[in-house]
Amino acid sequence: MRNSSTFFISLLLCASLTVDASQEDQLMRFIESKAKKRQTARATSAYGPEEKDPWAHPGSFSHLPTKCPSPPAGTKAADKITALPGQPPRVNFDQYSGYVTVSEKHFRELFYYFVEAPYEAASKPLILWLNGGPGCSSLGYGAMTELGPFRVNPDGKTLSRNKHAWNNLANVIFLESPAGVGFSYASNDKNNNDNVGDRRTAEDTFVFLLNWLERFPEYKGRDFYIAGESYGGHYVPQLATVIKFMNELHGTTFMNLRGIFVSLCYPILSSNPYLDDYKNEKGELEFLWSHGVISDEGWASILANCTFSPSDDWQCFVASRRPQRGDLDPYNIYAPLCLQAPHTGIYYSSSYIPGYDPCSGYYVDAYLNDPEGLALERFSGVHGANAQISYGEWAAGVAVQVGGYVQAYTEGLVFASVRGAGHQVPYFEPEKALILVSSFLKGMLPLYEKGQ
Repeated sequence: MRNSSTFFISLLLCASLTVDASQEDQLMRFIESKAKKRQTARATSAYGPEEKDPWAHPGSFSHLPTKCPSPPAGTKAADKITALPGQPPRVNFDQYSGYVTVSEKHFRELFYYFVEAPYEAASKPLILWLNGGPGCSSLGYGAMTELGPFRVNPDGKTLSRNKHAWNNLANVIFLESPAGVGFSYASNDKNNNDNVGDRRTAEDTFVFLLNWLERFPEYKGRDFYIAGESYGGHYVPQLATVIKFMNELHGTTFMNLRGIFVSLCYPILSSNPYLDDYKNEKGELEFLWSHGVISDEGWASILANCTFSPSDDWQCFVASRRPQRGDLDPYNIYAPLCLQAPHTGIYYSSSYIPGYDPCSGYYVDAYLNDPEGLALERFSGVHGANAQISYGEWAAGVAVQVGGYVQAYTEGLVFASVRGAGHQVPYFEPEKALILVSSFLKGMLPLYEKGQ
């Protein structure tokens, strides 16, 4: 397994933060927008010939650069962060942030936050983390609420250490992508506004990496992994495809890609990674019905009106959205909600779960919109499985318990579940996520008891 590119997916029970413009809210808006566009297209015209698949041949990306100019002297030093606002004492790792130009002609700049490992950083691999949405911040979500070295405290001004941070195992880049997300930006021209989508996102990220490696040349040739969640189910494998194709096309190793790690959630209101419209929608609705959120009558109406294929029409759209789901977190129907006190405005959880605060999104929002914080930040092969080879439950925690289930296949594909996790695995189950990442980086299955 170590000698081949690894595709690692974690399965989880979905949950989300109930905050405005969250990663999950963005994904829901995207899903509904696509559904409405399908209805409009069906009403106005017949389906035409399929578009040429840009991911089918290496030549599709032959226009991409193969070299980038060396950055001005002192660029890396200028990106180094002395300390984040409210940072706890005795931080024992280096951190950087800054901008990398991915298009000088159209003025697209991608923002990154990079944290090195506290110990033996020079021998540890490099991970690129991509949040989804599409349109969600890898800094605000990935770094500040999930797998980064710090968590924002309820005061919205100070930070505390995350003992399950992924930089305990690797050096991690959090990239704000595509341009326009988080602190990344682009000029308001026709090219940037009209030519958007997954392909440009993947190409810009490849160009970002080429430039970033010139700024941090000590990471050239280092074992490299791409990880993400939610709509990262598109971003991660598509970027891996571009890297693989470019390596093959030019007979060189631009990035030493060893594997990809994509968080997969059993669909409730979104599949994580978001891969297929129809499978996502069917899985979401069937889960809600099987857990009593949608009645038998509502489910029967959905089945009578929907085929979960391109032939579905407006009647399916109406039937699937008619059931009332109540005041619950759609990404974890058993999770507590974030509430706001009527007079003080203080946010608090509706119930207690150890290590989980559904209001974290509000703390991060306050922290990243603090003027002092903004000033500092500115300075600053996927092979198809053809045979099942192993299955069983894996263990997690000091007090050994079932952490989830793992299914291994030939060709380096591993599918694992995380028991009790949410839409953002490192946020809801940080210890279990760290165990899986550790196993992944070692090219091993997590400790498990073999099943049937």
